[in-house]
Amino acid sequence: MIEGNPKVFAIESAIAKAYESKSNYALGYFVVHIDGKAYGVRSPEASLLACSVCEVRERCTRRGKHIASFSEESNVGLVANSFRHAIYAPNQEKNYFFGIPQRQFIETIYSHNLLWAPDGDEAFYDGSFVLHFDIKDKVRLIAFKCNATGYDHDPESLAEIWISADYFYNILNKWQHAFEMEWSKLLQARQRSKLKKKEQPKGSIESC
Repeated sequence: MIEGNPKVFAIESAIAKAYESKSNYALGYFVVHIDGKAYGVRSPEASLLACSVCEVRERCTRRGKHIASFSEESNVGLVANSFRHAIYAPNQEKNYFFGIPQRQFIETIYSHNLLWAPDGDEAFYDGSFVLHFDIKDKVRLIAFKCNATGYDHDPESLAEIWISADYFYNILNKWQHAFEMEWSKLLQARQRSKLKKKEQPKGSIESC
């Protein structure tokens, strides 16, 4: 299932197994497409999807609040590297990022929900990161994957788009609705299958 245009922005997902408990939701995959590049593990049973679903819902709830003083920084690679170094690199306590002390920079990232992916599950175990900024009536997405060594991003994986906020949040809402429908249908099908097995007399053989 894909909502949006993969050449611009889209969310792709698939459910291999649906669970009744929303603490797990489903087993499958969740991939974000930005400017023709894919971020996330596209494998049938890559991850439980509860975190991915909740993260999309949370982004919609906090529309307009994913903001930062450096959100319009033109050097996209610098934004990616600053994020990686501030959070993951050692001995950064005395460093500044876009004029912001490391601790405050990290607090801004998390308190304003600038980090979309990874989202807590294994969906982005391919080393992908997606940053989300709300800028007036636009949304800016910056995505990249980790370099094989060190803390810098892989330049070939770097992508950036500016799209209208209405377009972005509409895709999120449409995907969330479509996912819930697919999840619900799979649960209903499994429940019907269980009921059919219970109703089948012992010793009988189902016809093909």
